[in-house]
Amino acid sequence: MNLNLEEGNKLIAAILSKLPALDEQHQVVIAPPFIHIAQAIQQTKGSAYISVAAQTCHHEKSGAFTGEVSAPMLANAGVQYVIIGHSERRAYNHEDNALLAAKTNAALANGLRVIFCCGESLEIRDAGTQNEFVGNQLKESLFHLDAAAMSNIVIAYEPIWAIGTGRTASAEQAQEMHQHIRQVLQAQFGADVANNTSILYGGSCKASNAVELFAGNDVDGGLIGGAALIADDFLGIINAMISA
Repeated sequence: MNLNLEEGNKLIAAILSKLPALDEQHQVVIAPPFIHIAQAIQQTKGSAYISVAAQTCHHEKSGAFTGEVSAPMLANAGVQYVIIGHSERRAYNHEDNALLAAKTNAALANGLRVIFCCGESLEIRDAGTQNEFVGNQLKESLFHLDAAAMSNIVIAYEPIWAIGTGRTASAEQAQEMHQHIRQVLQAQFGADVANNTSILYGGSCKASNAVELFAGNDVDGGLIGGAALIADDFLGIINAMISA
């Protein structure tokens, strides 16, 4: 929930002005607030391998849900991705795994690709049960899908315990969890799905640590928060992704 329309316009323009060459293996998705979406789609139109995402969607297609935005509305507006299950939505909007499964279904039914977020709190990390916890998040929200549907899912791991707590997740810890997530996907969906699912890291990734984080074999990119609000910082992360 940052930037007014003019500021958002300037940020995207600054990113586009210095954006390196992208390809199928190196793509950028911009996820602005709802009021910026039409503008962002217009700005990025014609830019190869750049997509626009919504930060969430409602699980119903329409109805008396004041303040909500549905997946059909987003698809009609030209959105290609939607973020489901971000840690802030889970914490502040009390979105549980069952609701996130319904939101995922709604997004996929309307041709949207899903960036599905998972991750554990400091309490769970300190208890040493993070693998089981994250695995259960995936199980309860995604395991009802088939392999074809999973081709439209991107996983984003958010170590909540390392965001705003003074603790830092190391590149080794990031790789360890990403590897676990891929193993969970393989056990449920098979090696093809697991190997072809992009797994992003979303724990305070910035230009100064992106190269190290993206060096992990199972770290396929980043889910970027505050660092994406400064064009040069975001571009530094994009360049790290390309060179990884």
